[in-house]
Amino acid sequence: MNGIEARKAASRFLNGIGKFKISLSEKCFHCGLCVEICPSGVFERQDGFNQVRVANPGQCPGPDCQKGTFFCSKKCPVEAIKIEPDPQWKTLGDFRWTPDLILATWEQAETGEIARDHLEYRIGASGGGFDNFDFVIKSSTPPSSQAIDSISTSISLNRRREGQAIKIPIPWYGAGMSFGSVSLPVMLARAMAAQAWGTFTSTGEGGYPDELIPYRNCVITQIATGLFGVNEETIKRAPVIEFKYAQGAKPGLGGHLLGDKNSAEVARMRETVCGTSLFSPFPFHSVYSVEDHKKHIDWVKVINPEALVSVKVSTPSDVDMVAVGSYYAGANIIHLDGGYGGTGAAPEIAKKNIAMPIEYAITKVHRFLLQEGVRDEIVLMASGGIRTAYDIAKSIALGADGAVIGTGELVALGCVRCTNCESGRGCPRGIATTDPELEKQISPAWAAQRIINLYASWQKQLKLLLCRLELNDITELRGRTDLLRPIDEK
Repeated sequence: MNGIEARKAASRFLNGIGKFKISLSEKCFHCGLCVEICPSGVFERQDGFNQVRVANPGQCPGPDCQKGTFFCSKKCPVEAIKIEPDPQWKTLGDFRWTPDLILATWEQAETGEIARDHLEYRIGASGGGFDNFDFVIKSSTPPSSQAIDSISTSISLNRRREGQAIKIPIPWYGAGMSFGSVSLPVMLARAMAAQAWGTFTSTGEGGYPDELIPYRNCVITQIATGLFGVNEETIKRAPVIEFKYAQGAKPGLGGHLLGDKNSAEVARMRETVCGTSLFSPFPFHSVYSVEDHKKHIDWVKVINPEALVSVKVSTPSDVDMVAVGSYYAGANIIHLDGGYGGTGAAPEIAKKNIAMPIEYAITKVHRFLLQEGVRDEIVLMASGGIRTAYDIAKSIALGADGAVIGTGELVALGCVRCTNCESGRGCPRGIATTDPELEKQISPAWAAQRIINLYASWQKQLKLLLCRLELNDITELRGRTDLLRPIDEK
């Protein structure tokens, strides 16, 4: 893990939100039996008092505890302990980001370990997309730690014969989140985590703040249709340059940043007027053919010959033709962005009705590139609603080389999926905001550790899954649709 240390990164909530609510009735006479037998540390005696209190309700696994010999509500001599679903848990998220997925992501970000079994950390409840299929497990025998450690999760980002060789130790990197859409502390945290892991994070289309320069070796510069903050200096310092032609959450609509979030600092970075709403056009008005596209790539190659070029596109019905055109234009990476992603800033009608679901697009592009005989010369990365290690693995099994992660990192920082990213000053939790007071809630060092921990948990899950699939390398999973099955198929 490149010397990475997954260590405790505290919850941002004083009283952690859990799946269950635990209460002690007046019948409790504080015998302390629950303190002694609870393996999760839910109960404790108050310092200086002889009273028992519920100290860590978020740690309670609920009824699953009955599988052991220590189920507190059954053992309590006066039946004073009541366990019920926490009403706060019920209010979190939606069908894609369920309460369980949010809590599991928080737990992984806090500990660096795989979430406990009482939380569903693999899939959501949308009934479609990645929630609709699972893996055909070949081995039910728990693998040894030695077997797990021998698994490789590394992928190459350049499969062409020319250009620098870049490998990342995990099959994902951070998606574009621009200065303006998220706070500067969040951008810093993502860059710090990417540097710790030896992977990348993208600036998004809002420019390249100077505070990211110390992490330049792991920062992707994005060039989007608005050309906000784009200059030769930022292109020269980037190991990877990403052209964003479209976003899966809002294809055909371009980007937008409402006036309330266009602060003085954001306006300076984007070279615009403070307080005005900013819109990126769709598409690049200088690109209407593969030849135009090649001119774009040639332009940045003249400025930075060593940089790899990624092309981010949404998923129209002819996305396979778009992908092969990008290959012949000279791209190193094709980044497919499906319709399930995006923050609360993307219109729901666009997210749900325009782009092709990412699981269809991956397979379509992978197979077409195989038919064209160029699949092994291009890297295919997928994004758009990839929330878990299992979503990453499913993307690869469908034909991608790796994934690009956005929302999952924000959930690790305490996002509850309220979708108020563009309302007024933005996120009240300091994540998707430019308000100088709100963003003080995020400490870059704390947030970076949360992302580092989440990555550590995901890598452990991928290695364990590959062992159970009897594979030795993440690259062996690519295109293995034979290892997938419908989730309701026994």
